[in-house]
Amino acid sequence: MAFESKNLSVLAYSNGFTLWHYTTADSAADVDTSGYFNDAADMLRAGDMVMANVSTSGVPAAGIFLIASSTSTAVDVADMSPLGAVNTD
Repeated sequence: MAFESKNLSVLAYSNGFTLWHYTTADSAADVDTSGYFNDAADMLRAGDMVMANVSTSGVPAAGIFLIASSTSTAVDVADMSPLGAVNTD
């Protein structure tokens, strides 16, 4: 799939840092592909963090992506740092 701007929202902003939330049916591996967030390059800055819910149409996962670099046209995120633990029940 592809980035959908309607699924990206600001959670908090302070001192030039923005904490975002993004939800998608895409996998974490798809989201951390260089260029996935290029359509939001005018908003995302290096050092921002994106709390994400991924794979929402399959086995959902959650985590944090760090915006590793961002120019006026290109965004690259680091691999997702997962949140939560394996459910052993």
